[in-house]
Amino acid sequence: MSWVGVRNLSGYNHKIAEAEKSGAPLQDPATLESEEPEVLEKLPHIVVIIDELADLMMVTGKKVEELIARLAQKARAAGIHLILATQRPSVDVITGLIKANIPTRIAFQVSSKVDSRTILDQMGAEALLGQGDMLYLPPGTGMPQRVHGAFVADDEVHKVVDYLKSLGEPEYVEGLLDGATEGAMASYDGGLDGEQGTEKDPLYDQAVEIVLRTRRASISLVQRHLRIGYNRAARLIEQMEQAGMVTPMQSNGNRDVLVPGKAE
Repeated sequence: MSWVGVRNLSGYNHKIAEAEKSGAPLQDPATLESEEPEVLEKLPHIVVIIDELADLMMVTGKKVEELIARLAQKARAAGIHLILATQRPSVDVITGLIKANIPTRIAFQVSSKVDSRTILDQMGAEALLGQGDMLYLPPGTGMPQRVHGAFVADDEVHKVVDYLKSLGEPEYVEGLLDGATEGAMASYDGGLDGEQGTEKDPLYDQAVEIVLRTRRASISLVQRHLRIGYNRAARLIEQMEQAGMVTPMQSNGNRDVLVPGKAE
């Protein structure tokens, strides 16, 4: 978005659409030096849903609180929307840091005034009737609106899911959820015999081939070509750095490829 010169996702997609309409699509700045530069495409909106925040906080503690805050601070402009839900609105779950970065709140019936203040910063939710009765606090206002949420039966949920499935095929990013598990295994193996655990990634050779062919040691480039998660792509680049194939990250965020290409 910085390279295109826009502030948010809607402006970015508008620029991409205008460039495509004019017959001069914008090229990805990360691949300009390669033989076949890639073309920038429109980016979709992403909705991140955490169904029970209390369980996540109980397992990971303060670490996830900081990650949620960072995501909430910057994600809106990038078209990433965050929905947090919990049945235990206590201050150790809905912390001040999270509340400061979540402007929109919805409270259903709660058992006490304290719980209502935890969610909405004011009382009122303890007097709701249940069965979808809720208070909605829009961003930028201090007065919640009382609205009635619709009850959705299980069969209706299945109908909506079936309809959405009929609109298109899902696109899965392989390895997206492998980051934590593989990271733990790599650190465990590395503690035994150095870098042996990090050399076992089956995509390492493909990642090296991509970097040598494009002459770009970019995490996002490896991530996009191999359709893997950010953490896994970052580890592949770090392995190349340890092997002396690429330089450490410079002040501008770039790395140089030290190994000559096939043509050289």
